Amino acid sequence: MLNSKRLLSIFLCGALLAAASVSLTGQTYKNGLIDKSVAIVGNDVVLLSDIEEEVRMMQAGGYAVDNNTRCQILENIVSSKLFLTQARLDSLTVTDEQVREQVNARLEDIMNRLGGEKQTEEYFKKPIYRIKADWTEMFREQLLIQQMQQKVVQDIPKMTPASVKQLCQDTPAEDLPMIPTQYRLRQIVLYPDKEAAALLVRERLLDLRERVLAGEKFAALARMYSQDPSSAVRGGELGMRAKSVYWPQFSDAAMALKVGQVSQIVETPDGFHIIQMIEKQGDMFNARHILIKPAYTAEDRNRAFSRLDSIRTQIMDGHVSFEQAAWNNSEDFKTRTNGGMMVDEYTGSALLEKDRLNANDFAAIKDMKEGEISEPFESLDTEGRGHTIYKIVRLDAIIPSHVASFETDYDALVNMANEQNAHKAIEQFVEDKKKTTYIKIDPLFGGCKFANEDWIE
Repeated sequence: MLNSKRLLSIFLCGALLAAASVSLTGQTYKNGLIDKSVAIVGNDVVLLSDIEEEVRMMQAGGYAVDNNTRCQILENIVSSKLFLTQARLDSLTVTDEQVREQVNARLEDIMNRLGGEKQTEEYFKKPIYRIKADWTEMFREQLLIQQMQQKVVQDIPKMTPASVKQLCQDTPAEDLPMIPTQYRLRQIVLYPDKEAAALLVRERLLDLRERVLAGEKFAALARMYSQDPSSAVRGGELGMRAKSVYWPQFSDAAMALKVGQVSQIVETPDGFHIIQMIEKQGDMFNARHILIKPAYTAEDRNRAFSRLDSIRTQIMDGHVSFEQAAWNNSEDFKTRTNGGMMVDEYTGSALLEKDRLNANDFAAIKDMKEGEISEPFESLDTEGRGHTIYKIVRLDAIIPSHVASFETDYDALVNMANEQNAHKAIEQFVEDKKKTTYIKIDPLFGGCKFANEDWIE
């Protein structure tokens, strides 16, 4: 994972003798810390500073670091070098653009967590351009390692129905995946009058903007009126973040502002905002905002419920099927074309687990029996961004929690088999390469409990 090279002894036998003679000596590096080589793999060295850099990146990324973290990092480095060497022997390559994307993405994430460029430079004790330069080769190697691991895994034979069935028969029940309770649902959705609600929100935000321009404190108004609870308590302040973390409409409007300037009304999928710029650093900015979401009246709800009641009655009286009623009436175009069938947006499956259901939807169906149609209820849109919708659902099927079986859970078994086979292939690759690669670990890490116990012999 970190900056390193390796060489298999089968190709350069003499290099092993040279590597074996390299002493694990100490040396001084920046800031007065003592650096030293802590491992040799092939004819290359892993430095203590490599491990410490990874520790600092983990901490900056919000990961916990305990006493065994450095042991795990060293073992990951040594293992990954085996893949890196083979990647180079196989002439795998990555482009400079791919490397830049990886470096920039990691740096952006860390700057977001630390609060900006200045804080990041202080944390790593080096300027941004130097951080990028130091990370470039590291991420180039990471990409090569990933390519090599993918190459190893892609050679695994594809699972066939026969092999999946055999796997299911050979695997003890306690080792098979447990499938949680699943539901198959259809829905008919109506939206409230968004235009009228949006007009009210705009009028409210225009009034707040005028009050700011007249001299009132933006932060005070944000605390009182913003519907973004995480920032409202800080007077609407978002903190120094990269523009890419926001909706494009929001970041474009913010970046166009001068410090202290207040934006016009900005609409995003979260609602409507006004923004005040605090500070800009390159592609990062800190701003305040006031978010107000469209609110719907009891009249909107009653109107939608009345229409849904009428549709439900027609279905239950047999005048129209649920599927046809969904096609004729539902305003959710993602589901109306397939008879209202709800699907998991991430997997495409029509079997929905409880954790993948909106809380309002689950509350409506939890006491229903198969084939029943719910009363009208209020819920949220499928994007889960808090937009109000009204709906009825039909519970087509309940599949109770069960141990995966070949007949009903083929995909889950294939996924399990693929994960197991990939893990075995990676482990076997490491075992094979260890036999032909010189590896030495410094006694400094002699007390580590490595997952692969024979790194230190």
